[in-house]
Amino acid sequence: MIQPEQQRRAYLEALGIDVWVPRDEPEPEVAAETADAAAAEPSAPPVRDGLDWAALRDAVSGCTQCVLHETRTQTVFGVGNENADWMIIGEAPGAEEDRRGEPFVGRAGKLLDEMLRAVGQGRDKVFIANILKCRPPNNRDPKPGESAQCRGYLERQIELVQPSVILAVGRIAAQLLLDTDTPVGRLRGKPHQLGSTPLVVTYHPAYLLRSPSQKRKSWQDLCLARRVAAEASP
Repeated sequence: MIQPEQQRRAYLEALGIDVWVPRDEPEPEVAAETADAAAAEPSAPPVRDGLDWAALRDAVSGCTQCVLHETRTQTVFGVGNENADWMIIGEAPGAEEDRRGEPFVGRAGKLLDEMLRAVGQGRDKVFIANILKCRPPNNRDPKPGESAQCRGYLERQIELVQPSVILAVGRIAAQLLLDTDTPVGRLRGKPHQLGSTPLVVTYHPAYLLRSPSQKRKSWQDLCLARRVAAEASP
């Protein structure tokens, strides 16, 4: 039986309006997705070690390691300063990102830009990427096999950028990067480590657009990231 929320999303999609699955809010679990993810996961991800920027971009653009390549318009590699002090990591491209080939565009992207400028950063100063390089259909959450196959690309990006701090944006990105199911509200407010790189968690801009009262907490997160980056910089 089709649920009212599913009908609403289908209606908005038919009108060409992006429908975002809520971030940082609980979602009902779908057992079939877990089964599909296990079945779709390839036996081993490709090797990305040692690739320079040009080779890594080529590898991403031609990637067919998971089923998402069948529905993408184009891959979304990442943008910004390849020697940035700050690296911003979200979960996956949405419909507009898939069309334009750039992460964090639209209303959420504009809010992220404003947030970064408020602490002296900007899209030209940071490097912005997602865990997934292809858009999941209907902006659903990444499946385990998809994020596992894309993880090597992101890890190589981090190695190339060598940021002073990583800002994990949103529940999905934070939980996947830190390998935890701890709610984002309990992950934020303190620095974590991703390998040797400090990591700070904050809310996704799309969530802040729905819950503007949480912007104050995101400001605190950005100030924390600024302090962590300053301490980590030589």
